[in-house]
Amino acid sequence: MEEKKIFLQCDYTQGCHEKIMNALIKTNLIQTNGYGEDEYCESAKKKIKERLKNDNVDIYFLITGTSTNQIVISSILRPYEGVITVESGHINQHETGAIETTGHKVIVITNELKLTSEMIENYILNQINDKLKIHVVQAKLVYLSFPNENGLLYSKNELEKIYEVCKKYNLYFYIDGARLSYALTSEKNDIKFEDLPYLCDIFYIGGTKCGALFGEAVVICNNVLKQNFGFNIKLRGALLAKGRLLGIQFYELFNDDLYFKIGKNAVDLALFLKSELSKKGIKFFVDSYTNQQFPIVTKEKYNEIIKKFEVTKWCEDDKLVTIRVCTSWGTTKEIIEQFVNMF
Repeated sequence: MEEKKIFLQCDYTQGCHEKIMNALIKTNLIQTNGYGEDEYCESAKKKIKERLKNDNVDIYFLITGTSTNQIVISSILRPYEGVITVESGHINQHETGAIETTGHKVIVITNELKLTSEMIENYILNQINDKLKIHVVQAKLVYLSFPNENGLLYSKNELEKIYEVCKKYNLYFYIDGARLSYALTSEKNDIKFEDLPYLCDIFYIGGTKCGALFGEAVVICNNVLKQNFGFNIKLRGALLAKGRLLGIQFYELFNDDLYFKIGKNAVDLALFLKSELSKKGIKFFVDSYTNQQFPIVTKEKYNEIIKKFEVTKWCEDDKLVTIRVCTSWGTTKEIIEQFVNMF
């Protein structure tokens, strides 16, 4: 019988944290109203607002990251408007054209891994000064992930500058937080959770990749964007009838700071992997300080690794392969030590 592989290719390969599962079981037979109109969702929203130290935000619970991005972006943009991102942005490369199906163009302005305020301003100035701009999709929204697709962080200063440019040119700023817990608990991060409502117009708190069974929490900070947001959720088929399942999970994630404990444990293990492989002379594709690590290995070593571990092939050339290794709430030190011992 073939030995079962260990999954390290992503951070949603296991179910959910035991505290969430226990809460779902404990509340299973309790009857509530549907569509998020229940006491569990209200309690979860209250918990998140308390942790944000901000009562002036609206919170909506959604099911998946792709539907969240689609709903948020389509609710903001008019038919002739598009969203700015980098080439590697999740909405550009990993969502099968979900944004475009709503009639909105994803505007790629750079192949660099991170956006900067200068990139955005240069693009917008060219747009403003374009005599033929009536023929071109107009940028109205800026999108980035924190951390990004390559595990890299934005500093508080970088986000502040991006938001300043957005406000200067009447753009909206949206932060995808699918892996937010891993960004906030990184040793290189200088952004506090309660800073986020002042750094963007809207963001979401990732649950699926951060210990929940499923679910994301949209946090709307800009009052203009709060109007009628719920209608777009129903329009896109994402209003979960058993909404209490989302509320229960996010209550547990934000009870006793579980969300941040999960993140820190995963990041610590990822950095342990990075440190141990570096000692063995392994180079990395990027200098990530989050739960995603990208070691560069020979093709021979890659073929050896995939006999025991599921990893993501990120990119390759004739001789070398960059792989992505993800840690999560369910990763143990023993698993990472087994991986390290492959080298």
